[in-house]
Amino acid sequence: MFKGNKSHLPSKPCVACGREMSWRRAWARNWESVRYCSDACRRHKGPASPAAANGPARR
Repeated sequence: MFKGNKSHLPSKPCVACGREMSWRRAWARNWESVRYCSDACRRHKGPASPAAANGPARR
């Protein structure tokens, strides 16, 4: 049972922004196919520039 400590859970980078995504219970069945951390990253489908790999721009 999960007790709140995410340090031992698997993680991987988002292919669009490069942020580290930690495992979520909702992704348990398809963790191998999860590629994006959010709907916004899914819409963009990859970094547009090297600056995008460092995270989204804050306005």
